[in-house]
Amino acid sequence: MAEDLNIITGTKKEQYETLIPQINGLLKGETDLIANLANIAAALKEQFGWLWVGFYLVKKDELVLGPFQGPVACTRIRKGRGVCGTSWAKAKTLIVPDVEKFPGHIACSSLSKSEIVVPVLLNNEVVAVLDVDSELFNQFDETDQLYLEQIISFISFN
Repeated sequence: MAEDLNIITGTKKEQYETLIPQINGLLKGETDLIANLANIAAALKEQFGWLWVGFYLVKKDELVLGPFQGPVACTRIRKGRGVCGTSWAKAKTLIVPDVEKFPGHIACSSLSKSEIVVPVLLNNEVVAVLDVDSELFNQFDETDQLYLEQIISFISFN
């Protein structure tokens, strides 16, 4: 099935609209959370070529590194720390055009210049976050937010 994912060209919106059914197809019928998170991260990284794409899972009072694609990453993040911890604390998507200007930014990689973090909610509680970093400033916008929020809505926590 993974070989069916082809690099899609076009506008960002067109790329998402073509990729989303493919991601949905990968997840359909698969109940393993880690496998699904891994495939989402891989599909997004492959399509957009971002520096880092991955998930942090809420475990007790920390975010703990989950499936990802990209360079090594921070393993644990406290609630309210950095972009990921702040997204978790606020239970809202954060778009950061320049990570150096974000108070308390955690620099897992000096190559990261911009970031978007999308909380994954289950029963109105954050259970994970999708974190995406780019080597370019101002990489992410409302289009990314719209489609990434749609993609994480496919995640099942059965």
